[in-house]
Amino acid sequence: MTWIIILVNSLVFLFELSMPEYSLKQFFYLFGIVPARYTHPGWALAIGLPIDDYWPFLTSMFLHGSWMHIIGNMWTLWIFGDNVEERMGPVRFLFSTCCVGSPPDWCTGTPTRIRQCQPSAPPALSPVLWARTSCCSPTRA
Repeated sequence: MTWIIILVNSLVFLFELSMPEYSLKQFFYLFGIVPARYTHPGWALAIGLPIDDYWPFLTSMFLHGSWMHIIGNMWTLWIFGDNVEERMGPVRFLFSTCCVGSPPDWCTGTPTRIRQCQPSAPPALSPVLWARTSCCSPTRA
């Protein structure tokens, strides 16, 4: 499952690289977290964002803003993810990565960034790192 997540993230990033700048911005606004979509529905409707779409809480975890962003995240996932997946099993690992990695997005709506798109791959790694330190550390083996 770790390799599948890395592959999907890499394919999405390569797709991002192939897009013109304007299309990329639209892509990030549609699939990334834009807090104003939920807190200011009038603004969201005015610029064409669906206000009742909650998929971005999942899809934003696959968006990356730069080469360093994706390399750092995929390297971390590659190092720690397989240990955690082995310990938890693939289904629980996927569930924890998707469901536990999404709630930090709910807290990103600061007043100064409420209308900016926010890719959220780093919060998606938080359950992997937490599980690695709490249940897979050498001292707990």
